[in-house]
Amino acid sequence: MEEKPKPKRLALVASKGTLDWAYPPFILASTAAAMGWEVAIFFTFYGLTLLKKELTAKISPASNPAMPMKLPFGPEALQNMNISLPNMLMANVPGFESVATSLMKQSFKKKGVATIEELRDMCLDAGVTLISCQMTQEVFGFKDEEFIDRIDHGGAATFLDFASTADVSLFI
Repeated sequence: MEEKPKPKRLALVASKGTLDWAYPPFILASTAAAMGWEVAIFFTFYGLTLLKKELTAKISPASNPAMPMKLPFGPEALQNMNISLPNMLMANVPGFESVATSLMKQSFKKKGVATIEELRDMCLDAGVTLISCQMTQEVFGFKDEEFIDRIDHGGAATFLDFASTADVSLFI
């Protein structure tokens, strides 16, 4: 009898909770799971907020000076223009973070990109293991009830056990 080959394994660490940093772990995980890989994501520090029931991820343009601002509406020439805004403006204009978040969400919707919540659900439905960092949860004072169902709570050792046999490991 021929032995069935083991599936590839992907181990991800998600450490950031802004909207732009929320997409990479969920896109990579859902894609790998769709390819038949075993996948685990360890959510630590600010990435842990991506497992909360109420997802409030926003864009932080001031901390990403390379971020181009494009408008998801208006004349095509305006939509294709990279609008470079000075950090001083982005950091000091009240409400700019909310505007940038709204524009990015509109751009994603217009291009047919799934929301973070949808990607997260796709990962769960595909069998991706989502692990909340127990230490971070305790340090930040988060309660289990704040998080979505179907996640594992564990420490670094829980994740490292999986990651030690991963074919690909990424820190995001």
